[in-house]
Amino acid sequence: MSNALLFVVATAVMFLGMGWLALSLPSHWRQVHKGQPASGKLRITGYLAVFVSGGICLVADHPSMAVLVWFMLIALCAFLTAMTLSYRPALLRFIPVFTAA
Repeated sequence: MSNALLFVVATAVMFLGMGWLALSLPSHWRQVHKGQPASGKLRITGYLAVFVSGGICLVADHPSMAVLVWFMLIALCAFLTAMTLSYRPALLRFIPVFTAA
């Protein structure tokens, strides 16, 4: 797999992770869904996706550059998630989620 494609996959996984972390908070959940979130599962899945994204970055490039790209992805995807929640929260309905009970 080419490095560019790996970075695209890392970005997608990071955005999913940031979406799960945001949706684990009840206030953000109410913006997007009804009911109660399974906060614990969403938070664990979000952190797991963030670290998997870091692993993909390590596969794509040497460690010093991969860490830099990973931190940049964290900032980019956190910003994109915040803007999505601010302007079009319904777009986050496409992220697969866990519901409580």
